Amino acid sequence: MDIVLQGVLLGGLYSLFALGLSLMFGVMRLTNTAQGDFIVLGGFSAIAAATHFALHPSLAALLLLPVAFGAGYVLQRWVLNGTLGRDPLPSLVVTFGLSIVIQNALLEMFSADPRSLDSAGLNTQSLAIGPITLGVLPVLILAAAVACTFALQWLFSATSLGRAFRAVSDDREIAELMGLRANRVYALATAIAFVLIAIAGVLQAMRTTVSPSDGPLLLLFAFEAVIIGGMGSFWGTFVGAMVLGLTQQIGFRIDPGWGLWAGHGVFLALLVLRPQGLFPKTR
Repeated sequence: MDIVLQGVLLGGLYSLFALGLSLMFGVMRLTNTAQGDFIVLGGFSAIAAATHFALHPSLAALLLLPVAFGAGYVLQRWVLNGTLGRDPLPSLVVTFGLSIVIQNALLEMFSADPRSLDSAGLNTQSLAIGPITLGVLPVLILAAAVACTFALQWLFSATSLGRAFRAVSDDREIAELMGLRANRVYALATAIAFVLIAIAGVLQAMRTTVSPSDGPLLLLFAFEAVIIGGMGSFWGTFVGAMVLGLTQQIGFRIDPGWGLWAGHGVFLALLVLRPQGLFPKTR
């Protein structure tokens, strides 16, 4: 039971890593290879804001969200929109270049030392459920992951903006003939994705340490969760993150050196047996 609960809590963090990636691919068919580095950038931004302006961590996180929304909108509207098309290579190259730029900029500004965001003691508090002890912060991270997944699914299925997202994803040309401005819709999708990325970065910095070189590993976790769950499915991404977290916890319990390998093994096995993922379509 302890393995299952800890795996679910870890999966909650992985789902936050992956939701923004799933959103951008679902709307624009764009694979953001800088996803992990943007998460790390969000964590360092919260640390810098809390340190230099003497802000409470929660206030620093709240101030970061509108900044992330604006940054995502600008990046998509004036940079990434020009890379979209039938060929996925330009967007992959541009986001890979952004990954390198972010890593080196963080190294110059913060050095290679790992840092963490002061959680005001939240990361040391725990809940006792019988013989099992759960951390308060991981439980809150899981709650945030469930809330974000539910909100995204509701946005896509029950709002006019969600219908616009689905329309430009299905057929951009017909959607534009019906009056939608695809470039603006894409920018709004990336802006929302960056809000999710900022939330993930702040919670990652509160839960553990972050360093400028962490981005590729976080991208790998996010990518595996999306592939396991199915491209473009938010609840599928959530379930894929749960599978990844549970598998890693089982591997860690067997041998501390095999936790990450166990997750990679399940990912590779799923690619062979069900390459489309568990839930490959958002409904």
